[in-house]
Amino acid sequence: MNKRNNKSLLLRLGGYVFNQWYLFIPALIMTLFSNQLSLLGPKYSGKAIDAIEVVKENGMGDVWDNVYKMLICYVLSAILSYILAIIMIHLSQRIIYKMRRQVFEKLNTLPVGYFDTHATGDIISHLSYDIDTLNATLSHDLVQVMTSIYTVVGSLIFMWQISKPMILIFVFTVPVSIIFTKYRSKKVRPLFRARSKKYGELNGYAEEMLSGARSIAAYGRQEKFSEQFNEHNRDAMDAYYKAEYQGAFLFPAINFINNFSLTLVAVFGGILYMLSQNGFFAVGSIFFITLGGIAQFVQYSRKFAGPINEFSNILHEFQSAFSAAERIFRVIDEKSEPEDIEGASDFDDVSGEVKFDDISFSYTEDKPILKNISLDIKKGQTIAIVGPTGAGKTTVINLLMRFYDPQKGKIILDGKEATTIKRAALRKAFTMVLQDTWLFYGSIYENIIYGKENATREEVYKAAKSAKIDSYIESLPNGYDTILSDDGVNISKGQKQLITIARAFLSDAPMLILDEATSNVDSRTEIKIQEAMTELMKNRTCFVIAHRLSTIEDADLILVIKDGEIIEKGTHKELLDSEGFYSSLYNSQFS
Repeated sequence: MNKRNNKSLLLRLGGYVFNQWYLFIPALIMTLFSNQLSLLGPKYSGKAIDAIEVVKENGMGDVWDNVYKMLICYVLSAILSYILAIIMIHLSQRIIYKMRRQVFEKLNTLPVGYFDTHATGDIISHLSYDIDTLNATLSHDLVQVMTSIYTVVGSLIFMWQISKPMILIFVFTVPVSIIFTKYRSKKVRPLFRARSKKYGELNGYAEEMLSGARSIAAYGRQEKFSEQFNEHNRDAMDAYYKAEYQGAFLFPAINFINNFSLTLVAVFGGILYMLSQNGFFAVGSIFFITLGGIAQFVQYSRKFAGPINEFSNILHEFQSAFSAAERIFRVIDEKSEPEDIEGASDFDDVSGEVKFDDISFSYTEDKPILKNISLDIKKGQTIAIVGPTGAGKTTVINLLMRFYDPQKGKIILDGKEATTIKRAALRKAFTMVLQDTWLFYGSIYENIIYGKENATREEVYKAAKSAKIDSYIESLPNGYDTILSDDGVNISKGQKQLITIARAFLSDAPMLILDEATSNVDSRTEIKIQEAMTELMKNRTCFVIAHRLSTIEDADLILVIKDGEIIEKGTHKELLDSEGFYSSLYNSQFS
């Protein structure tokens, strides 16, 4: 990442910090007082040492007086540091809460295409690993930076007051530390970015494998997938090792430079002290120094060098934090679904007339999915869409729901072009029952009422009865209050699908989309559901994607899509009589 992007990241993170000014300002004040007290400690310890030299003349009074002052400074500094740590924990948690909320809210506004092109595990890693990494930096490393800056400046001032010539030692050692740190940081930063990427890939693969655990076991492919996981794990481990190895090299190198400077302080200070004791330098000379002064200078030099040493270690952590922040901000900066056009209207009193006017669409420029599709669907009609896998059936639904917009042509609903209708209002006009059912953690009642939040308990019971799931629910110990675990894994796929169908019954949307809605139920249950579906579909415009052609025999219009084009359309009887592609599909299922 270049210098401009580094600065941009710092400014952006700083914005989050300063937004919590009512916590940051007290933290800053605590830092100043805590470090000032800590810096006074060596001053009083040096005075105590000098007082020992004249103890015969003045007694131990001056010694103990300075020792007490030193102890008070260190105790108060420790108390303030503890309070500072508490404040910074609150500060970091507020920032992380806001950032995690922004990421999640952004994910809710992103177009469906984003989730089609990004692994679920990688997305989850932004909400967990990346934000946790940033949290560690904000709660701990930020305090270290503030402390280090004040300590370095304060120590330098005190050392200047003690011995100006000895300051020259740091004129050589500090630039070496800074140049070396800057050089190593350029090498390390890309490694931490690669580490974050590999962890995202590992999470994505693990999530994919866990969701398909049943299929993996059924095909006996555990060993194969374990080998593939080990490859991803090894890549993540290697990326982690490279980043940490190169980062770890920085700390001992800077530590060596600082220890070398401390050695020079001890040697040079000892020489000046001996010369001062032998009368070479008069009291008040810039070269004159006492034994207590050397003790003070050594302590201040350690305080001065320590933060620089720690800063190299903190910088190591900041590389990881910056990489995490970069990934987080990349999500936050993703383009949301385009806003509704100015003057977009609500969609009330929907009748359900739909028209496709010469629609063409492709997910990528080089591969058209739909080509010149035109339809004219009347209110209350049932339209079935059939065709081979990849023909474009689901794409028609995606366009209807405005998950995507066509590159060519118009979709017209009740005489209004779809792009002139507010997306939220348009989507509320549809109820969807998909092949891939989705249930959330909560009771069965809460999952059904999701289709109509203000529904009464009686309406929920009626919907469940219509979906032929009421008997099963009532047989459970807690009935409708039975808690479904994550994605309803504690019930069968067929039961999950029936609950989503009950949810659809509860919705009063005028248009209905059924995408293989009975694919996970047995034939006997399917017959019962078909009866319920007939009731559900009354007075609604319905779009049915089906592979079981027996379920669409009563459709008003059947569209046969192949290679993105409508190759046949008509009623079930008309298409059978034509003995075309639909007829061959139907006969292959019932031969």
